[in-house]
Amino acid sequence: MERHWLDGLEHDAELVLPAPVFRYFRQGAREGRTSAEARAAWHRHRFAPHVLRDVTQIDTATQVLGRPIVAPVGVAPTTLQRAAHPDGELAVARATAEAGSLMVVSSNAGTTFADIAATGVRWWLQAYLPADRSLATELLAAAVEAGAEAVVLTVDTPVVGTKYDGAGATVWDDLETDALRVNFSAGYDDRPGSQKATDLSARDIAWLREQTGLPVVVKGVLRPDDARRCAQAGAAGVWVSNHGGRQLDRTLPTADALPAVVSALDGETEVYVDGGISSGLDVLTALALGADCVFVGRLALWALVQGQDAVLRMHRELRAELEESMRLAGVAHTADTRQILAPERQNRL
Repeated sequence: MERHWLDGLEHDAELVLPAPVFRYFRQGAREGRTSAEARAAWHRHRFAPHVLRDVTQIDTATQVLGRPIVAPVGVAPTTLQRAAHPDGELAVARATAEAGSLMVVSSNAGTTFADIAATGVRWWLQAYLPADRSLATELLAAAVEAGAEAVVLTVDTPVVGTKYDGAGATVWDDLETDALRVNFSAGYDDRPGSQKATDLSARDIAWLREQTGLPVVVKGVLRPDDARRCAQAGAAGVWVSNHGGRQLDRTLPTADALPAVVSALDGETEVYVDGGISSGLDVLTALALGADCVFVGRLALWALVQGQDAVLRMHRELRAELEESMRLAGVAHTADTRQILAPERQNRL
């Protein structure tokens, strides 16, 4: 049998990418423990599949913020996509549109919002708020004008976590000037108050809704009490994420944080998750733990190295694996997946 194609993407990317770029995409913060534990955390869970169920037709479709997607898998925001492939966000957007899925666009993107929107992809804007909130209004307005459907507020980055990148060349040494942040106006980073806000609060959720008129998703939540605060402040979605292990190292895996967040919210808002998702089995596990949708970050980058067709294949492989896994688990609809996890004592290895 052919090797699992998705598992080979990282290795194939390492053979093609310049070493500093590959290192940047792969690295986690500090010791890299959180990033290293992400995949294994999904593998610890076990299913108790149903039998004697009609699984002739499998429906992977779901709705996210009231709009349909063909499978509960979207693309998470990542920086430097044009360092992975010259087409960058355009290749991801075209493939994601063809797959019938959803893309979250980094505020640091190297492609204009208008060009991304022209592909026909459904997309959300990922945003960091600056210390001076008024400096964010221009970027937010541009995203709204280009058709963003939601704003994803990243809340786990008051400062950028330290990465140990060695003594050699880094990704920033030979970076083309138009490879990122092309949607910011010239001189933005030199303005007083343009640094990342260290005083984020629940009030910023309401502020973003008022500024944009869009639903606000809060990304970077790991605690149930914080999830409740987001919901009370009007968030439309809570995104369980540890930033791919790139912020506070030794943070718990998202697979471990997800159940408590789902329980605390009890259906009040939608719940999303990322972090180490690399197969349809992982997607099924996340759904069974209560996620409404999962997002892939590094996996999409590794696929992007091979271009648009590979990103489309990634979407299709994940959906096909999810479909097979659902059929074997005895569930025909994504809404029924929460019934199939084994009791907790059986989940422990």
